[in-house]
Amino acid sequence: MSLTLVIGNKNYSSWSLRPWIAMVAAGIPFEEMLVPFETPEFKRAAGPAAKVPLLIDGDIRVWESLAILEYLAEKFPDAQLWPADVAARAHARAIASEMHAGFSALRGHLPVNFARKVMKRSLTAPAAADVARIAAMWTECRAGSGGPFLFGTVFGAADAMYAPVVSRFLTYDVDVSRETRAYMDAVTALPAWRQWCDAAVAEPWIYAEDEIDWPQVHRA
Repeated sequence: MSLTLVIGNKNYSSWSLRPWIAMVAAGIPFEEMLVPFETPEFKRAAGPAAKVPLLIDGDIRVWESLAILEYLAEKFPDAQLWPADVAARAHARAIASEMHAGFSALRGHLPVNFARKVMKRSLTAPAAADVARIAAMWTECRAGSGGPFLFGTVFGAADAMYAPVVSRFLTYDVDVSRETRAYMDAVTALPAWRQWCDAAVAEPWIYAEDEIDWPQVHRA
């Protein structure tokens, strides 16, 4: 029986992006069920927490992005969603959990919005601290990793957890170092990234106040 991933609007749902991009990048087959926010269908399709994403595997229901990634890593070990090395795997899980539970200032100040016209936004002190922490984390992870992603040549679960941050940095033209930009370029070069972005800006549910102007920087 094939997997089904229930997601919300691609333009806004950062949580949905995480397992989706991991599965597409890893070549894990699944059926996508997109249910727009604020619709009766959403309430019926969403998981026990009434939120997306939701992974359906037969009688099994897995909700919460990080839990879905853990389930996929167990079911598809060849996908290498977590590093093989014990120390690196522990590190990857730690930073993935930090993303799952933290960075509330960044989330609130720079919401994910792929269709929004790129416009520089001044950072609050808490948001700037979040940006600095994430940039330092990315640099530390990639140092000596031997590849363009956080833990080497494979786009893994930790990368998927931070994929929405890449979008935030692009949309709001956040000042970043050359090292941070190199990581962002690696993520945005993924065919899976371009597929999600193309679909996001083509959605009919984009709010009226969002000015659609998706520059080439998102297509890198």
